[in-house]
Amino acid sequence: MSDETEFDLDEENATRDAEAEAKTRAENRAERAERAERMAREGAQAMAEHHAQIKAVDERTVKLRALRLAKEAADAQTKAAEKEAKAAAKGAGKGVAKKAAPKKTAAKG
Repeated sequence: MSDETEFDLDEENATRDAEAEAKTRAENRAERAERAERMAREGAQAMAEHHAQIKAVDERTVKLRALRLAKEAADAQTKAAEKEAKAAAKGAGKGVAKKAAPKKTAAKG
């Protein structure tokens, strides 16, 4: 009878070991699934942040380009106005007689 009892105990231990192993595998699967879900959420969040940063850079680029073009247009307008003012000043000066500069004569020697 001792052999049967020992066999029964071995069988119970084997059953408990199999149950513990199954439980451990189930827990490991649950942990992997949870980790995969967490990584997917974090990945989606990281992508959203990345796209937001790209959008912010694009918006700043558009703003800076508009400011640069406006400055260039204002500079061109100022330059054109200065050129017109110089031309107008030259045109007004033609009516006034200018003193002729003395001519230089070459010395013959």
